[in-house]
Amino acid sequence: MTEEEDRHRARMTAIKAARDRMMEQKTGEKGLIIVHTGPGKGKSSSGFGMILRCIGHGMPCAVVQFIKGAWSTGERTLLETRFRDECRFVVAGEGFTWETRDLQRDRAAAAEGWAQARALIRDPAIRFVLLDEINIALRYDYLDIAEVVAFLRDEKPPMTHVCLTGRNAKPELLELADLVTEMTAVKHPFKAGIKAQAGVEF
Repeated sequence: MTEEEDRHRARMTAIKAARDRMMEQKTGEKGLIIVHTGPGKGKSSSGFGMILRCIGHGMPCAVVQFIKGAWSTGERTLLETRFRDECRFVVAGEGFTWETRDLQRDRAAAAEGWAQARALIRDPAIRFVLLDEINIALRYDYLDIAEVVAFLRDEKPPMTHVCLTGRNAKPELLELADLVTEMTAVKHPFKAGIKAQAGVEF
């Protein structure tokens, strides 16, 4: 073994010992409230990644898709055609807000989606619920942030995970959440005139 390999082994051994000590103290379990927000790409993609992870673990899960519900996406097609028994999929929107241009219809669709979301979250058989783009519905006040926060705080079952995606998450939601990730926008092909690409954007 070379001197460099000896130093590497010693360094990794010390790191492993420190990690083992840290992990011994992490014994708590709870259903997490997770927020993915920010102007960068990847909020919904990450949420759907967790849905697939749940399916892989045999954890029943559900998606309620706000705002862009009328848009055909690869995730929706996959879940509805191949994983219908493992994941319930609810469409609670008719398209982006600038497409519908109908405030009352948008509010009604969001309200119906939130009603179904509450039922899915309360369902003891479901372990994870993705509320995709709900932050947009909250941003435009289609839903009452105080009601959403109160429900998640007071009525969500203790071991149920809920992930809420969309840019401009409200401060009240960020304060309540256990895990918040902000996606930053560093570079995007749209600014160079490239349209949304299948398999990458939808």
